[in-house]
Amino acid sequence: MWKRWTVTASLALAASVVAQGEKSAPKTAAAHEPSEADRDIRMAWWRNARFGMFIHWGLYSIPAGEWPGKGSNHAEWIRDTAKIPVGEYESLRHKFNPVKFDAEQWVAIAREAGMKYLVITSKHHDGFCLFDSALTDWDVMSTPFKRDIMKELSDACKKDGSVRFCMYHSIMDWHHPDYLPRRPWEKAERPEAGADFNRFVSYLKGQLMELCSDRYDPGLLWFDGQWEGTWNNTLGHEIEQHVRSLRPRIIINSRVGRGGGAYGLENTEHGGRMGDYGTPEQFIPDDAPAFD
Repeated sequence: MWKRWTVTASLALAASVVAQGEKSAPKTAAAHEPSEADRDIRMAWWRNARFGMFIHWGLYSIPAGEWPGKGSNHAEWIRDTAKIPVGEYESLRHKFNPVKFDAEQWVAIAREAGMKYLVITSKHHDGFCLFDSALTDWDVMSTPFKRDIMKELSDACKKDGSVRFCMYHSIMDWHHPDYLPRRPWEKAERPEAGADFNRFVSYLKGQLMELCSDRYDPGLLWFDGQWEGTWNNTLGHEIEQHVRSLRPRIIINSRVGRGGGAYGLENTEHGGRMGDYGTPEQFIPDDAPAFD
């Protein structure tokens, strides 16, 4: 299932791609501690944009919330909530062939609605990638479709010129053999013995190198899936600095850190806010937040 590269070799290749692609990025992953002035510069377009499109798309779109014998209303969490074994869920990729997908049409719809940016799921919690990754076969290139959806949308945004391309990327990954913890219902089928979470973090960094290259040129990374016990703010800070070393002007949401990411910008043990802006979800604040 996994492409025959070591994680180290894959990271080296991805780093080479980024270094050649974005001249403004430093050649090494040196820590970059941005100032408030830095943040104001990179946030300027987003503050002016105000209205964007969020696209949730992946293999889970095929069952559309329903699974034989497991009821309905599962949505994008269906592999977990319907307790679908990983091998059974993998069969969905053989059905993924959205031949009517038209990136330019999607971008035009966003523009005509007055939207200034779009965010799409490069990878949700099921681990399946809608981009061509050198680090895994669990991606869109292993489907009948065999087209890099992220690349096509990025190109369409550039061609349009009025809609900024942005990406969602899940930290949680129910498919990767080194991601922990396992779902409680699948521990017998997929025991945790032999899994190495540090190895997963290296994989995550490698994919972020791929996504931060000029091939995709994202203006924003929306992280999610940060609340499980294996993740913490130290790792969140490490990933934030990793991304900023690749694309200093990129915007990052608060969910790169573990604590309370759905409720706004949080203080961390590093003495500041995690990410650039908060992403409230499933509640309405009593007052307008004083931050982005």
